[in-house]
Amino acid sequence: MPRTVRLTATAKSAGCAAKLSPSILDAVLKRLPPTSDPRLLVGYETSDDAAVYALTPELALVQTVDFFTPIVDHPFLFGQVAAANALSDVYAMGGRPVSALTIVAFPSSQPSEILEQILRGGLQKMTEANCTVGGGHSIRDDELKFGYAVSGLVHPEKIWRNVGAQPGDALILTKAIGTGVISTALKNGRASEASVTAATASMTRLNREAAEALHELQEAASGARPVHAVTDVTGFGLLGHAREMAIGSGVSLQINHAVVAYLPGALEAAREKNFSAGLANNRDFLEGCVSFSSAVPDDIRGLFFDPQTSGGLLAAVAPGVLDRAMRAFECRNIPARMIGEAVRRRHPLIEII
Repeated sequence: MPRTVRLTATAKSAGCAAKLSPSILDAVLKRLPPTSDPRLLVGYETSDDAAVYALTPELALVQTVDFFTPIVDHPFLFGQVAAANALSDVYAMGGRPVSALTIVAFPSSQPSEILEQILRGGLQKMTEANCTVGGGHSIRDDELKFGYAVSGLVHPEKIWRNVGAQPGDALILTKAIGTGVISTALKNGRASEASVTAATASMTRLNREAAEALHELQEAASGARPVHAVTDVTGFGLLGHAREMAIGSGVSLQINHAVVAYLPGALEAAREKNFSAGLANNRDFLEGCVSFSSAVPDDIRGLFFDPQTSGGLLAAVAPGVLDRAMRAFECRNIPARMIGEAVRRRHPLIEII
């Protein structure tokens, strides 16, 4: 590096906290006409993680695009996080990523070495995922942004959706939460090195192995499919993505705050109110459909709304296969936890106990 640049200091919002408010997106999408193409198997109607388009009776194309502002200071690691985050949407749909195009917005005032390191980091993570980067598009912008448009493949009968959860299903979360408050603390110069290291390790880990564990569970089942709904937890926070699953599935969700895993330093960052605008937007949008028991501390409540970057998979699986699922995750050293269950539709939509 010709000079030291703290990437997070150049961004108004870090990572997935830069997403538009869910209330704005929800209102706009409801006014759009539904897609009439019968080959579009998954569109925007259920706010799923990616679009799926049928190519043949046995093959479908999974498409997603994801880019954001810096969430870590090191350019190489930022590229890795952006790649892992973009790839996650394909894994969440049950797909296998195969190709990607790069999206770059770069300030002309910054040295080109920074851009090179970002691209190298992203390319390394894409190579790890066996996903080929074929090019991309770049523009000048006062604020750095980076990400990918990723294409994947999936069998039309093996697509995972963020809808389909059934009463009695176990809710499994495969990563700890807290990347948003930690990245905000980093931006404010108040994050510990240990917390940043832990958050970065989580954000750069692909969700590929977590998806493989769920595929193993699905393939071992005879007849009925035990994996009923899957999504990844990103910018709308754990509760935002849980809400989409609950509404689309026609169920309510109950989550135990005591068994959810929190990244090292996340509770401290929350207690110090390192809350982003994205967290506030999520809380404003969700507060009418979520209730917290008196046993849930205020700082932990904030973490449930915290925008996550390259978060884990949230899966609803049949209760009869829960033990097998947890063994599959454990064999892959994935820190998955059963955090709650789906119940019959009631008020509130989501209850945190």
